[in-house]
Amino acid sequence: MKLNPPLEKATLLRRYKRFLADVVTEKGESFTIHCPNTGSMKNCWVENSHCWYSDSGNPKRKYRHTLEVTTTPEGALAGVNTGRANALVEEAIETGVVVELQGYDSLRREVRYGAENSRIDLLLAGDGGDCYVEVKNVTLAEGGRGLFPDAVSSRGTKHLRELQKLAEDGVRAVLFYCVQHTGIETVEAARDIDPAYAAALDGALTAGVEVLAYRARIDTGEIVLAENIPFICGASNCRR
Repeated sequence: MKLNPPLEKATLLRRYKRFLADVVTEKGESFTIHCPNTGSMKNCWVENSHCWYSDSGNPKRKYRHTLEVTTTPEGALAGVNTGRANALVEEAIETGVVVELQGYDSLRREVRYGAENSRIDLLLAGDGGDCYVEVKNVTLAEGGRGLFPDAVSSRGTKHLRELQKLAEDGVRAVLFYCVQHTGIETVEAARDIDPAYAAALDGALTAGVEVLAYRARIDTGEIVLAENIPFICGASNCRR
């Protein structure tokens, strides 16, 4: 994903009220920007660390700038704009990076499905059948371990139930972890943070839901999913 114009550098002073952050630019200009992340952003940033933001160029927006990338306590980069995850995965599929999801004829976004009135992030269709892809953005790291979710996620658990039902009905269902964090080496469920999500994931895996995890390469001019990394099941009664 090319970033045009490139991201601009600043110092992140604080993040508050979930959707706001205060920054100061390299020129000494201070202002408030939009933080497009509904999670806790645990371990994603520290006060007075470098960050990068985008400029919408729209003076009518209350907060025309958007926080995109933060520096973690370990010095890694984290892409905290969860709104980019679906587009990153779509691009990686279309460019052939995600080899596991090739061979389909069409791709549709935000298609309604399921008994719980959900929307699937990406629906791939082909002569061999459909493939439902649910995308989750991963930014929580402990050491090199990527963990999801970073806060209790009833919505994420609902999506796992929907995917499990698809798999039980013989439809290909994929949970895709989009890892926007340069320091993450593996991905697993954050069992201590959300036991219900972890249990639902175990059930989905047992039913045949597939899990993919791809890590992004992040710089000021481009963010792209670049490589597959291992998913760790973490429970004795589930399988990938």
